[in-house]
Amino acid sequence: MNRTRPLVVGIESSCDETGVGIVRGDTLLANTVSSSMDEHVRFGGVIPEIASRAHLDAFIPTLEQALDTAGVTLDEVDALAVTSGPGLAGALMVGVCAAKALSLATGKPLYAINHLVAHVGVGVLDGGVLPENLGALLVSGGHTEILRVRSLTDDVELLGSTIDDAAGEAYDKVARILGLGYPGGPAIDKLAREGDPKRIRFPRGLSQPKYMGSAQAPGPHRYDWSFSGLKTAVARCVEQFEAAGEPLPVADIAASFQEAVADVITAKAMLACTEHGISNLLLGGGVAANSRLRALTEERCAAHGISLRVPPVSLCTDNGAMVAALGAQVVMAGGQPSGIEFAPDSSMPVTSVHL
Repeated sequence: MNRTRPLVVGIESSCDETGVGIVRGDTLLANTVSSSMDEHVRFGGVIPEIASRAHLDAFIPTLEQALDTAGVTLDEVDALAVTSGPGLAGALMVGVCAAKALSLATGKPLYAINHLVAHVGVGVLDGGVLPENLGALLVSGGHTEILRVRSLTDDVELLGSTIDDAAGEAYDKVARILGLGYPGGPAIDKLAREGDPKRIRFPRGLSQPKYMGSAQAPGPHRYDWSFSGLKTAVARCVEQFEAAGEPLPVADIAASFQEAVADVITAKAMLACTEHGISNLLLGGGVAANSRLRALTEERCAAHGISLRVPPVSLCTDNGAMVAALGAQVVMAGGQPSGIEFAPDSSMPVTSVHL
């Protein structure tokens, strides 16, 4: 196997995107994604059973398209990588079983990869080697975390995370309250540009002194987030306008909600970075496409002297390229294949880069 610039196929199926990416070392050759989002719209969120069945239907066509785009054959591939967690159990099972079958059929070594760390690893495809003193702010429909990355392949530490809803999940729920449909992120982001973000002061969860503590005596949730209370505050706000018989200022509510999310996420991320000596930050995950989050992260990173890297949107959302990218890094670092005995882990901790 070529461990200098390995040709790796990455398979992603943790939620509603079937992704197959192909990289050679740190060079992206193909990033093919088939989404089942349209099948979930009428339910207002991802239905795991529908997502799992969609992965079954999409895997082979997506793989064939990726190989065709990259101009390679399976015989040329050095290794396979697959998301083994975290994610939806059924959806993960489809991707893992497909990857195991492919490994057995081709004789190619298989690497089980952590989905969250892969969101960091994708950075090598857009800027090359990741810098030292690196942190990662991952914001998506299922995850909101701040990580410290000492080594991409074997030393990742979770500094803070959401204790309830992820930011993207809060967007979807608030969009439903405001009648904006699913997915909620793009709809709220677009409408918020027409609204006043200062009209309503929504709560910033876990920002009170009892949760924050101090640098010398950190509170229990110093770097953590909570968005369930914010979602409830929006619902109560809507109820109050309706009870008073007043027109609902949907754009102002959307803008104020979005400001609360971006404000608390970036404030806590900056705190974690400055207190842990993190001078380089990577912003990833689907919500990294949000215009206000991107702008405020750039603004606050600049104010704190932190270098910011944001991959293209196509590499921020769930995709196979990020799995292939991390898989290639593990191969180049001398990591051993996972074999086919491992099981998908829907709650796989970020400290397990690969199995």
